[in-house]
Amino acid sequence: MNRLICALLMIGSIFLSSCAQNNNISDMDKENTKALIVYYSETGTTEAIAKKISQATGADLYRIEPEQPYTSADLDWQDNNSRSSKEMNDRSARPAIKDGKVNLDNVATVYLGYPIWWDQAPHVVNTFIESNDLSGKKIITFCTSGETSIDGSVRQLKSAYPALDFVKGRRLNGASVNEIEKWISSLKK
Repeated sequence: MNRLICALLMIGSIFLSSCAQNNNISDMDKENTKALIVYYSETGTTEAIAKKISQATGADLYRIEPEQPYTSADLDWQDNNSRSSKEMNDRSARPAIKDGKVNLDNVATVYLGYPIWWDQAPHVVNTFIESNDLSGKKIITFCTSGETSIDGSVRQLKSAYPALDFVKGRRLNGASVNEIEKWISSLKK
């Protein structure tokens, strides 16, 4: 009788330990599917959308910040001598950013947001991409712009970084959380 009880206890403990191991594997899988919202915003428009995506997904936010902040004169797109004009006309320009390295170990999906400058992502976004290992990550783009679509910027990013998995996102000017939730659901189909 004692042998039977011992055998049953051993079988039960083996079963319970295998269940615990399976739960740990599931927890690890969940950790490796974490999303992060990375965005650059000068006027707050892209930041507002990034926060709504965070609200819809529960993902953390990371703001790309230039080491040297832009002034309104720097952002004057009509002045060919403004800082932003010079940077955007120089394909190799990579403005320094604060805290450029991000821990992406457990991140599977990066939502990458930016305003459209000269039909592309501002070069501070390139600085972020080149400062971090985004290989193996699904990069879902989103942008804000008065009139320009996201198409040109995504083409440029794919061309500059062909090894990365960019997913064409959307221009989300003024989108509500409900609209963003529908968009995110459409990405999963």
